[in-house]
Amino acid sequence: MTHSFRRTAGAALALLATTGIAHAGATLDAVKKNGFVKCGVSDGLPGFSYTDDKGNVVGIDADFCRAVAAAVFGDATKVKFTPLTAKERFTALQSGEVDVLSRNSTWTSSRDTALGLNFAGVTYYDGQGFLVNKKLGVKSAKELDGASVCIQAGTTTELNLADYFRSNKMKFTPITYDKSDESAKALEAGRCDFLTSDQSQLYAQRIKFANPDEFVVLPEVISKEPLGPAVRHGDDEWFDIVKWTLFAQLNAEELGITSKNVDEMVKSATNPDAKRLLGTEGERGKDFGLANDWVVKVVKQVGNYGEMFERNVGEGSALKIKRGQNALWNQGGLQYAPPFR
Repeated sequence: MTHSFRRTAGAALALLATTGIAHAGATLDAVKKNGFVKCGVSDGLPGFSYTDDKGNVVGIDADFCRAVAAAVFGDATKVKFTPLTAKERFTALQSGEVDVLSRNSTWTSSRDTALGLNFAGVTYYDGQGFLVNKKLGVKSAKELDGASVCIQAGTTTELNLADYFRSNKMKFTPITYDKSDESAKALEAGRCDFLTSDQSQLYAQRIKFANPDEFVVLPEVISKEPLGPAVRHGDDEWFDIVKWTLFAQLNAEELGITSKNVDEMVKSATNPDAKRLLGTEGERGKDFGLANDWVVKVVKQVGNYGEMFERNVGEGSALKIKRGQNALWNQGGLQYAPPFR
């Protein structure tokens, strides 16, 4: 390699790095200027994001946004929630109305490319299922030929349903609604034979029925629905912060670091992975433009991934969903985070 080529290449790389950093900081700068994270959530889905009787937005999706706020500001309360329908959600993110979309959204190729989104990981591994009234006498989705279905518009469930029925040589009549609550209420009122959506959403909607025990989720799971938060293309620094907030929560659970013991772990941890995660060894916070103890703030105020899961959708919640695929990789599940080093 000649000296002139080295100089030219070095200058080009320096220019690329400089412009990249300037562009990458746009969202984080705006978030800091606003003083809060603008978070897009669902328009009311128990366990994921909904407003409780005290007026608080609660759920695993809402808590993840609180974790991002804790990472950036050291304060999980510095977040503004915007309820969005399935039709509104991606436009709201693309336009800058929200900084992060944490709204039970499925990570797909078209959303990752054509819609200009970056998914920051998977907060909940899910799959599409079917909810029916027990009076229908149906035990399997294969018995739904010719049935009418309540379905939410603007979701991946429409295509999945069409594919499933076509592959099984069955027919159905769709009845679409803009909001998940509307489609669920329609099933409860008997305006359709079944409701289809992600299984987590079916469980969440069922507990809102007057007589939830009259309805059953069928055994079939017809799709892969990895649900997770998303940000806009073109801002790598913000993307890094959002995805590593989730990875930090997962790594904290794997290392046994919880909201209850995190302060003690800061003082006593000897595991190098734990010390790096907690900021007592190295200066990993600088890599993100955050305080070195940002993970401590996230875990102390919001919890590790397991804590966030259990209180919102797990055994400690009204939904009582088992960890299943959402268990850590070393406990038979799919949840796995890259190492913090």
